Amino acid sequence: MKLKYFSAPYLVWMVVFILVPLLMIAYFALTNDNGQLTIKYLADVGQYANIFVRSIWLALIATAICLVIAYPVAFILSRMDKHRQGTMLMIVMLPMWMNFLLRTYAWMTLLGNNGIINHLFGLVGLGPFKLINTSGAVVLGMVYNYLPFMILPLYSVMEKIDNSLFEAASDLGCSSKQTLFRVIVPLSIPGITSGVTMVFVPAISTFIISRMLGGGSNLLIGDLIEMQFLGNAYNPHLGAAISLVLMVIILVIMTVMNQFDPDDQVLM
Repeated sequence: MKLKYFSAPYLVWMVVFILVPLLMIAYFALTNDNGQLTIKYLADVGQYANIFVRSIWLALIATAICLVIAYPVAFILSRMDKHRQGTMLMIVMLPMWMNFLLRTYAWMTLLGNNGIINHLFGLVGLGPFKLINTSGAVVLGMVYNYLPFMILPLYSVMEKIDNSLFEAASDLGCSSKQTLFRVIVPLSIPGITSGVTMVFVPAISTFIISRMLGGGSNLLIGDLIEMQFLGNAYNPHLGAAISLVLMVIILVIMTVMNQFDPDDQVLM
């Protein structure tokens, strides 16, 4: 049997669940209720520029924090004994076994005005602080939920780096800092680009985290789209236009990330 027959189910899946929805979004974004072509809804997206900027900014902050936390964790994991790596990876993945909503609800309890964190502050005479319904709470929720998506790509790349390279760098007079930036970082560029993409894309389009931890004062793109399809401001054409613009932004960012050629980075 030819290879193309094996790929047929995947091609059908792509057409039904990827291509058709994308075409429907484009159709609704470029037509009005009468089915006539119009760019009115795309033009109306401009009035929500502040929400786009806020969403991109918070997603960038969350992605940067995830990278800073995940990089040393992934490196430590990659240098562990093989039999210990499996246990530690299971610990990293353990929170993901719990429902996404339940994990976010847990942070609502922790960050509430009468929550556990404020209670601990109260024991030492501090607070209560406003932790919930803030931009910081939204970023915290993003970091907590998406951190494994940064750790795993980094680990998978770092685990393949041979220890002999570190010994060679040391023999050639490299300090620990020079070894980090001239050996480890260049070789881990593929993991960095994959991790950044896997964290940034869901972070910029989230709406559950911003709704539950950010309150109504931290509206993000995902909330805005959800309002157009399911909220009181029902307008599927505008919602489709916002979705289309968001997809273009994500594609541009992913294209920029793909410009980092792993082969070129290794040769640095």
